[in-house]
Amino acid sequence: MTGYCGIGIMRHKRDHNIGTLWRSAYILGASYIFTIGKSYKKQTSDVLKSWTKIPLFHYETFEDFKKHLPYDCRLIGIELDERATPLKEFVHPKRCVYLLGAEDNGLPPKVLDECHALIQLPGTNSLNVAVTGSIVLNDRVEKIPMKLP
Repeated sequence: MTGYCGIGIMRHKRDHNIGTLWRSAYILGASYIFTIGKSYKKQTSDVLKSWTKIPLFHYETFEDFKKHLPYDCRLIGIELDERATPLKEFVHPKRCVYLLGAEDNGLPPKVLDECHALIQLPGTNSLNVAVTGSIVLNDRVEKIPMKLP
């Protein structure tokens, strides 16, 4: 299967979560990562130098981000929400972008309504945002055969 995915966080609270997600994104085959609303400050702990492997894009607002989604790309929100499909049942699109919310508040209702699909991990409590993103990317790798770096 050919395709791509990107993954990012809207209004993240801690830069180390972006760094962790960046490393996981590279290792698990994502094409890029992004931030919305708050830019990222490089971490000295990035021993893999993920910034040399896949790009990080920054968008000031959700509207700016949505305007720059690639053609025919599905926006997948990751959120504990009654409308969300459980991750184990989710069929990943060939071309998509996964969007995570801030560690404390998740994604705003307006943003959830703009997503083509919503997915959630099992349980009723929120996991760390970088861990959640890594689990979703690993699920994609398990369900869609692809060559990893």
